[in-house]
Amino acid sequence: MRGVASDRPTYLSREESFMYDREAYFPLEETHNEARIEYTENGMLNLTSRRCELLQISKSSAVIGITTQFRLPQNFYLDITGARIGMIGCLVRRVHANNILEARFLRLISDRDLNKIFVYSTHPNHRGRVLDIYN
Repeated sequence: MRGVASDRPTYLSREESFMYDREAYFPLEETHNEARIEYTENGMLNLTSRRCELLQISKSSAVIGITTQFRLPQNFYLDITGARIGMIGCLVRRVHANNILEARFLRLISDRDLNKIFVYSTHPNHRGRVLDIYN
């Protein structure tokens, strides 16, 4: 059948990216944090900020709930306001119809920042977590 992509390997199938192909999968853990999405509009003219909710997070990705619909670019920054973690570079992976967004971080989040996010989470699974100030 002509015009249908075949399963034959091409030169592009050999290409790999460390970030997406070799990286270990980190399981998502449920959380509930207030966050903010920041992105540039009209090129580099102004920085726009929208409120959102962090629903799930791992060291390399997050699931974000958006309260209002807006046009989101492929790259944006995520600020987790309660935990005071700012400017996490993100890349949009998938946008679902029910205003849920899957994003991939441009760098891995440290265990310290991840624990800080869980401490300030209002999810019932994280009630017993405390912030270790000596570590």
